[in-house]
Order: sequence, then structure tokens, then C-alpha cells
Amino acid sequence: MRTSNVKVVIWGFGAMGSGMAKMILEKKGFEIVGVCDVYHGIVGKSIFQILNIDNPYDHDVLINDNIDVILRSNKPDIVLLATDSFTASAFPKIKKIVEYGVNVISTAEEMSYPKANQPKLANEIHRLAKVHNVTVLGTGVNPGMMMDLLAICISGVTENVKEFEISRINSLSPFGKTVMEEQGVGLSLKEFNEKLEKNEIAGHVGFKESAYMIADAMGLKVESFSQAMKPIITDIDRKSKYGYAKAGDVCGVEMSATVMLEDNIKIKLYHPQQIEPEMAGVSTGDYIKISGKPEINLGNVPEVEGGIGTIAICVNMIPHVINSKAGLVTMIDLPVPRAIMGDVRNLIKED
Repeated sequence: MRTSNVKVVIWGFGAMGSGMAKMILEKKGFEIVGVCDVYHGIVGKSIFQILNIDNPYDHDVLINDNIDVILRSNKPDIVLLATDSFTASAFPKIKKIVEYGVNVISTAEEMSYPKANQPKLANEIHRLAKVHNVTVLGTGVNPGMMMDLLAICISGVTENVKEFEISRINSLSPFGKTVMEEQGVGLSLKEFNEKLEKNEIAGHVGFKESAYMIADAMGLKVESFSQAMKPIITDIDRKSKYGYAKAGDVCGVEMSATVMLEDNIKIKLYHPQQIEPEMAGVSTGDYIKISGKPEINLGNVPEVEGGIGTIAICVNMIPHVINSKAGLVTMIDLPVPRAIMGDVRNLIKED
């Protein structure tokens, strides 16, 4: 058993980062040694004040806007990076962390399988991680689990696969302001279409990453990929913690994708997401259908809640990342995720 605590830094203290802190503080064998965020309203404040919980430590942890100071003074085992959706914007932060010799778990959706959209950056991250003997992982509830890794795992009991049909109907309500902006929540239809024309609406980021993860896991190549996005218009006023859409405006987006792999194997992805879906009578859920031998139908209702799922999988993957060989890794390179219920130090391999 490792004797010293697993030292964690959290970069980005919004909905996801603060949720990770709460989860870590409930687990044994962890220690939060630093938190970085640039929002002036919380810089300099105690994380325990922000979280509204008692401080279990014999010292305080104040939010700092200078990541270099945090990394130099604390020598953490890992940084949970919860600031971006895209590999290009996350890359400078990942590079900095890696050059300090620290492991990284990123919530950036593209980082779940970065070679799908950013192969050059993926190669550079891998090179840097190898040079500095650390590991970099991108993960989340989706992409990272519900629409890719879970389907890959269950395909392991099939002799062959003809088609994947994977759907996730989910709520955007747990997510923060950045996600609301990426989905166009609160925009009029006219504003949404104007932004869509300018490529200013991200929608769900991750279909391509999920498709390439599934393809590579099965030893196949992607031959074609196409996706579509359209707005979901609400008939009633809807308000979540971080988003608001009045009747007639956009409350989320409906995404779909069709992917053709070698050997005429198809992947169909469907992912409508909106704030407060239950107000419109929409039931959330996760569904995986595999046409093959045998046929498989999995369903989980309601959905695995996106906020909790992302928070949990990032924290639960910490020991696997620490134990991993150096380099850029993905969820298909590491042991299967599982909940940390005992002391996390029991899960760390000693050199």
C-alpha cells in the first residue's frame, strides 16, 4: 500500500471541477493540494467556503489563478483539467502540466480520442508525455463511456457485429455556462441559425471521437463519417442552474451521426440534449443496440446523469492513470473503470 496521499490539483472550478473536489474530499487517501481558476469572484477564496463544507485538513486550500505557482509548490501526482471542450484549446494547459512532470486527466471532449480530429496534437501530447514520463487521459461520461466504451465492452460477448445503434437522451441541466453557450441554450431560432452558420454552435462534441474509439477497438478503419445538428425549441419557459430558455427559444440540440466502417459495419449515433427535459415530458436514457451474433439490447432509464457521471469517471480513473505507462492513453488502453470505495492508495502500484 502506498503510504503518502494521492496529491491532486484541480484546474477549473466550475460545475465539474467543484464536483470533483467534493467527491475527492469524501474518499480516503486523496489530498487536494491546489485549485486554479481565473474567475475573479473566487480567486483567493477557500475552496471549502465555495463548496460550503467543513475543512477536513489542518490547513486551508485557497483558489489561485497562477497554475505555475501551484505546480511548483505542491508537486502533485495528477491534475484534473476541467476547462475546455477542444484539444487545441486544452493543449497549452496540458503541455504546461506535463512539462512539470505531472499526470493529467482532461474533461475536454475531443481529448477522449484526440487523434480523431487532432492527430498532430495527439502525437505531440504523446511525445511530451513520454519525454516527461507521465500519462495523459481524456475522459468523461460522454464521450468516454456511455456512447463508446460501454458499447465496446459489451461487444466482447459477440461473435460478430453488423451495426451499432447508440442513443443517449440526456439533460444539460447539470452543466455550466460554457456548455450552455456551446449548445445555444437561450438563443432565439434566428440567433441559433446565425451562429450555426458561423460554426459558433458546438453542439455535442464527441461523435467523431466515439466512432474512432469503437473502430480502433475492433481493429477497423472509419471509411465515412457524417453528422447533423438541429435546435430543440421549447414550448415553455425552462430554467436550470446555469441556463434559461423562454418559450419559443432554443433549449438544446439534437445531434445524429452515421459512420461507415470497413466490412460494411455501421455505427448510428443519436444524442438529443436539453435543459430540464422532463418539463416537456421527455424521458432520459442510455441505449445500446448491437445487430450481430448474438443481438444485444441494453437500456438504462433514466440516463446516467451527465454531471455526476463526468465527475465520477474522472476521479475513479486517477489510480489507473497513475499506474499507466507514460504517454497519451485513451479509455480502451486502461483497465475498466470502477468505483473507488476503499482507500485509493490500495489501488496504486508500487514501483
